[in-house]
Amino acid sequence: MNIKLTTTLATGALMATMAGTVMAADNPMSVHVLNIENGLPSPDVNVTLEQHHDGGEWEEINSAVTGENGRINALYPEDMALENGTYRVTFDTGEWFENHDTETFFPEIPVVFAIDGELDHYHIPLLLSPYGYSTYRGN
Repeated sequence: MNIKLTTTLATGALMATMAGTVMAADNPMSVHVLNIENGLPSPDVNVTLEQHHDGGEWEEINSAVTGENGRINALYPEDMALENGTYRVTFDTGEWFENHDTETFFPEIPVVFAIDGELDHYHIPLLLSPYGYSTYRGN
């Protein structure tokens, strides 16, 4: 591969990363799914965001599908101000693994977390394998 092509590809990758970061900065919530079995992003994972209410019920406030990079940069509804409270992001991993001809122990992975207003942006990464997962508060 020649140097000009390598430089062009590297510049394109950097610009795509920066564009995703800028888009995420405009929205207070993002997610990222990585398949730790092969180290690659997990595109086409259905993700649902719900908000918990005082009466005990959960209300779905948005849903989206991860892109080719395994990310959803803008999961929080565009027309809502970020509210403190308890939220749940559910990753539909069963369908994703089925589409990849892989058995899994986890047909869905709900991640419940609290927003306290201390941050402008909340990032929920999911490290995924057929028989285990990990998540943490990203930034």
